[in-house]
Amino acid sequence: MSGLLHTTLAGRQPDHSGKVRDIYDLGDALLLVASDRISAFDCILPRPIPAKGRILTRLTNFWLDHCDRIGLRHHRLTADEAQFPAEFQASRADLAGRSMYVRKCEPILVECVARGYLAGSGWKEYRTDGTVCGIRLPAGLRESDQLPEPIFTPASKESDGHDINISFEQCVERIGRELSETLRDATIQLYRSAAELARAQGVIIADTKFEFGILDGAVILIDEILTPDSSRFWDVDEYAPGRGQRSMDKQVLRDWLETLDWDKQPPAPAPTDEVVALTAARYHEAWRRITGRDL
Repeated sequence: MSGLLHTTLAGRQPDHSGKVRDIYDLGDALLLVASDRISAFDCILPRPIPAKGRILTRLTNFWLDHCDRIGLRHHRLTADEAQFPAEFQASRADLAGRSMYVRKCEPILVECVARGYLAGSGWKEYRTDGTVCGIRLPAGLRESDQLPEPIFTPASKESDGHDINISFEQCVERIGRELSETLRDATIQLYRSAAELARAQGVIIADTKFEFGILDGAVILIDEILTPDSSRFWDVDEYAPGRGQRSMDKQVLRDWLETLDWDKQPPAPAPTDEVVALTAARYHEAWRRITGRDL
């Protein structure tokens, strides 16, 4: 099994490399390349997950096409490698299916999280306080229960890579009320429409996070959307509230890491062939179930 860990395109290194994406700065536009890197507990693992970057990119494009239908603006210019700048044409084989040419904008430093079900950090807070990010919820909810209505729970983007849940009023203090309300409304609109589409395919979107930016004074959607790296996907037929659910994401990798004597500090251990294969299968499952297509 193989996969792409790093890119060097047109004789140049990326201008920025994140946990997954390599970014090439082209002035007023960016070339985003999704590698097959995988991270857990904020550490990048030394082995890639084959085809992961292509799944993330193609799922993002699937959902950006949906955004076009519902009138939500985003940063994509094209995902067709033949339309990329001339300097990258010699790298089209490496870029195929894992890259996107996008408008550059000013990122808004708030993660926009939509939650439709009680899971993860939301479940932990609810058990203690009866709230999620300061939002009071009905008493007696169980783990994985569907919420009465989807809620917007922003998080701050910290320089050390850790996102911290904040209340809506704390979001207002950071970026202003008008912009906070715009982000909240766009987040809930997209979550509702995406959750309805996915449900028809037998997939529950329990929660997801979006990022937005400012371009020419307008708010637009940026980065990846509704992928296994940014969302919690559950199988409708397996869903049973009152316990944790099997997720179509890297949870199998996290569970394996939890069995090790590792302090969750770099360097991270290399996953076994079995764990790599199981993780890859979860990503492929998310793609097939949501789109109805083979990769």
